[in-house]
Amino acid sequence: MDTAPGPVLEPVSISSLHPTQITVGVREVKEKRLRWRDYPKDKKAEFLGRHMIPVILGPKERSYIVDHHHLARALHEEGIEQVLVSVVGDLRKLDKDAFWVFLDHRGWVYPYDAEGVRRGFDSIPKSVEGLVDDPFRSLAGELRRAGGFAKDTTVFSEFLWADTLRRRMTRKTLEEDFDGALRDALIFAKSQDANYLPGWCGPATEE
Repeated sequence: MDTAPGPVLEPVSISSLHPTQITVGVREVKEKRLRWRDYPKDKKAEFLGRHMIPVILGPKERSYIVDHHHLARALHEEGIEQVLVSVVGDLRKLDKDAFWVFLDHRGWVYPYDAEGVRRGFDSIPKSVEGLVDDPFRSLAGELRRAGGFAKDTTVFSEFLWADTLRRRMTRKTLEEDFDGALRDALIFAKSQDANYLPGWCGPATEE
């Protein structure tokens, strides 16, 4: 992979950015939208400068997001048209198939749908607007903020928590009682049953 050029100081259109995942947690997107609205107007440009969207340059000169999908979607829904990006890799020399295989081996793509089923790379939407809601991703994000697990450098760590939680409760249960689902998720997150997951910070021994 070619050396990454680094930050791009020219604004890039959010609508031109390509996701590397199929889903987001819409509840989490809404929370980020509210935070953006509450942010002081005279500080918003500074905020965007400190929250560059990391991308990899791919075939046909396209930019692929490798993190901050929720932020990009939230800003897009708030009517923000452009953001600054930080280029973390240049794979423009690869063809489409080789590009996706490379990303897959590096853990830079997460082609799983809202049911936790792996799909083909062609199922990944072409823009952040096309990202599908996965309520378990929202639950995982809220669980981390509630102290259920720590932020971790493992790629797509919150999706790993989301998929584990998906196997422990039904989507109907989650959608009908999010707070109750969060309480159950916290109990699980602090147990030894969750000690294999990234960012686990539960008790060292069983009580």
